[in-house]
Parts: sequence; structure tokens; C-alpha cells
Amino acid sequence: MKHLQLFLAFFRVGMLGYGGGPSSIPLVHKEVVEKYKWMNDDEFADVLALGNTLPGPIATKMAGYIGYRVAGILGLINATLSTILPTIVLMIVLLTTISSVKDYPWVQGMTAAVVPVVGVMLATLTWDFFKKSQKSLGWVKALALICGSFLLMELLGLHPAILIGGLLLAAILKRDKNPDKDRMVERGSAS
Repeated sequence: MKHLQLFLAFFRVGMLGYGGGPSSIPLVHKEVVEKYKWMNDDEFADVLALGNTLPGPIATKMAGYIGYRVAGILGLINATLSTILPTIVLMIVLLTTISSVKDYPWVQGMTAAVVPVVGVMLATLTWDFFKKSQKSLGWVKALALICGSFLLMELLGLHPAILIGGLLLAAILKRDKNPDKDRMVERGSAS
């Protein structure tokens, strides 16, 4: 049953994820977190952050990891193939007919109408991540990280993978700075 659910979940994402990986992230979230509950929001955010640091399309990386987590190696293969299968079929069909209809106004209108919808989907997911970061870090730290990340990526041109790697490294180094304090907290909660 899990394999059928994996196939259907990622097939839907592949079919409806118009515009590439970023537009499919909210769809993956809907299937994985809300519908099938294979992971929670925090785990999904971790998978998304890790997937963004690796090269290649985000949708297939996420599908592969989530498929592996849900059903092992066969789940990985199932989820990855079901993600790319719609694209393969649609590319073959569309490329054979696109040259004859690409100049029609309804085709250009359809393409233009999808862009704001994808923007809203991404904005909704961004707001959800902001609310989660606010709960765990507080308003000041969350806003500081958001503004700092924006400045580094948009104004200075820093690659997101470098920023994420730096933040992960800072978190690791900060945690290791006070190992005695961490042990004392653990001992206190165990008593």
C-alpha cells in the first residue's frame, strides 16, 4: 500500500508541479506532511534545506529521500520514477505539438497565468516556514536571519548552498562550545 501511495503522491506532484522544482515544493509538502503524514513540518524543512545544498533538481532529490525513508530502496526508485514520469511523457507529447500552437494567444495566456499561482504557492510555504522559525528562534532572531540571508543572497550574490552550509557549521560549532553545560542540562532533566 505504501508503494501505491508513494507513486500517487509523487505522480501528482510531477503532474501539477508546473514550472520546475520550486513550484513543486508546496505540492510535495501537501502530500508528504499534510496528506500522508510521513514527516512533520520540521523534518520537511530539514529535507528541503539539505536538498537545496545538493546539485540537481530539488523535486527528484526530495522524492528520492522521502521514498527511501518511507519504503527503502524500492521506495526511492518508486518515488523518483513517479516524479519524473509525467515530465517525460508530457515532454514527448508537448514537444511534438508545441511548434504548431506556441503562438496562439491562449497558450501564451495559460503560461502567463501560471506564474502568479506559483508565486502564491511559494509565498504560502515561505510564510509557514517563517512562522515555524519564529516559534523556535523568536521574532528578533528569525527576522535577523531572514534579512541577513536576503542581503547576502540578493545583494551580495552569495549562493544559497554556501549560506546554508555556513549556518549549519555555525550551529554545530555553537553546540560544541558548551559541552559541559549540555551534559549538566541532560543530567538535571534525567533526575
